Amino acid sequence: MMAGLLSTQYNSALSKLNLLRNNPALSVLTSTQRQYSSKDGAGIEYLHKSVVPTMHYQKSLPRLPVPKLEDTIRRYLAAQRPLLNDEQYSNTEKVTRDFQSGAGKQLHDELVALDKNNKHTSYISAPWFDMYLSARESVVLNFNPFMSFNPDPKPEYNDQLVRATNMVCSAVRFMKTLRAGLLEPEVFHLNPAKSDTDRFKRLIRWVPPSISWFGAYMVNAYPLDMSQYFRLFNSTRIPKYKCDELLTDDKGHHLLVIRRGNLYVFDILDRDGNLIKPAEVHAHLKYILTDPTEAPSFPLGVLTSENRDTWAGLRQKLLDAGNGEALQLVDTALFCLCLDEEVMRDHIHISHNMLHGDGCNRWYDKSFSIILAKDGQAAINFEHSWGDGVAVLRFQNEVFKDTTEKPLVGPGSQPASVDSASAVRRLGFKLDEELKAGITKAKENFHAAVSKLTIDAMEFKKGGKEQLKKKKLSPDAIAQLAFQMGFLRQYGQTVATYESCSTAAFKHGRTETIRPASVHTKRCAKAFVQQPGQHTVEQLQGLLSECSKYHGQLTKEAAMGQGFDRHLFAMRYLANSKGMALPSLYQDPAYAAINHNILSTSTLTSPAVSLGGFAPVVPDGFGVGYGVHDEWIGCNVSSYPARNVHEFLKCVYKSLEDIFTVLDGKPIH
Repeated sequence: MMAGLLSTQYNSALSKLNLLRNNPALSVLTSTQRQYSSKDGAGIEYLHKSVVPTMHYQKSLPRLPVPKLEDTIRRYLAAQRPLLNDEQYSNTEKVTRDFQSGAGKQLHDELVALDKNNKHTSYISAPWFDMYLSARESVVLNFNPFMSFNPDPKPEYNDQLVRATNMVCSAVRFMKTLRAGLLEPEVFHLNPAKSDTDRFKRLIRWVPPSISWFGAYMVNAYPLDMSQYFRLFNSTRIPKYKCDELLTDDKGHHLLVIRRGNLYVFDILDRDGNLIKPAEVHAHLKYILTDPTEAPSFPLGVLTSENRDTWAGLRQKLLDAGNGEALQLVDTALFCLCLDEEVMRDHIHISHNMLHGDGCNRWYDKSFSIILAKDGQAAINFEHSWGDGVAVLRFQNEVFKDTTEKPLVGPGSQPASVDSASAVRRLGFKLDEELKAGITKAKENFHAAVSKLTIDAMEFKKGGKEQLKKKKLSPDAIAQLAFQMGFLRQYGQTVATYESCSTAAFKHGRTETIRPASVHTKRCAKAFVQQPGQHTVEQLQGLLSECSKYHGQLTKEAAMGQGFDRHLFAMRYLANSKGMALPSLYQDPAYAAINHNILSTSTLTSPAVSLGGFAPVVPDGFGVGYGVHDEWIGCNVSSYPARNVHEFLKCVYKSLEDIFTVLDGKPIH
């Protein structure tokens, strides 16, 4: 009976969740649907004390469904159609149908059987970890994204030392709240008036965890997977030959701080595991900020930007040279705080600094780093293998709320009179000539890579979410359509496009792909860009509506685990792990092309976040971070020399202008 309730009621309920998507921004939905509670009496140790235990819903979360093979084939062919000419499509259709009746059927059946035997997790979890950890490219640009904090509304609290102290204290309070099981569970509320209430919380806490999800479902609330959260703290990615490992050691009581490429540690928790006095944190950070030690000629952090096999070899040499204890302190630190020397000039400078920086004042392998520029501009840069940003954004929202509403130190605060010189330890490393040469080479490789990256941003102020909703159009669909129109205007073609969608509504869900390039967007973009005079305003409005409906359907399917990308990926992974000959579908040039994502996109809107960004995932691509706000639309886009990002943003701006002109009932020229 329970399984029946799950499959019918859950799917029908989730169909309302048109918004439940987008990595890394999923948990922003929850922050707009409910206030994170910060109850009085939580004391200095905790952010709040949730009535419902943090992991209360985890046990009863529904499992990520393995889609039906015929649905995956249909969705895959629909996504291929706008990217191929008739001859190419005909060939791909044949290869795909052969797969469906042959190797695909066998792999699908095996995947379903495997999934049934592993009910504690999802079918995508292990292959996805393996994909990230086996990748040998540098994590910088290729994987680590950033999300920058909005400034503190009180300007005097943006002082680097004050803000760093407050952020560190709030981060530790978050960690303590999480580990005590007192952090509010992550829940998507469709009817907050019913489910985000003290009355409901007092009731649901008595429902056993094995069925608690259903209790939330009854009031239209959808708990989200929180299995990634434990990797936030005391965690790092360890480079190993061929496949890296994730390390989490929650016994570490210390913080890692990097300034001028020098690495420092000090205990942020006392012997009992409690946060040391904020005035002491203040004193220790002040000591580090005023330390006259010069930048090292051979900064160790830059090694974390290297090719993973190269870094694995050099790490082994570091261990052999007697640096094991220092490396262990880095690896097991609660998290990393990077104190930068530069003042940020503008948004573009912030993006470059927070995405990659100078390579020397970072430890890119830590699960996350809080970066603070000289002027108090702050951001989080995070390693991507352990999680998809759901946990990071929740953490960021909570830290921003706590530091701005209840800061523990202020501009007038005096640091404690403590002996920071003995409490703070600057780590020293024994380096032989081979290690020094490795660091020098890593610096060269780093600068060669980041020098090719261009970032530009755009703000469209002539309309946003409010106007689009009035016209019954999906704001996300219109933003994605503008990217399709912009690319068509600039390059005259429709290309593989990726929009990330969280599947955190399921146990151990990761992400699914929305494929925004469709026959609908292609038809609409062509009408707007290449044939503006050949359609009436009403016809163009009709095309916009079609695109919106179809994109809404794709979004809903992806959020429900009903895309095609992860299913095809898991079957390919299974074939590889069995040593099977690779089925012809995976050797089809069209399969390679649809996975060569020239437009890689991810959306983000949050009260805590100013902007987010990442590099393109292919050399001839764009990395498109965007947000549709109530009255405006913003984009933060990156590219390599093969593409012109400035021109692309002009074309996207023009596309948005045309769309809003048509929505106003006026013709375009």
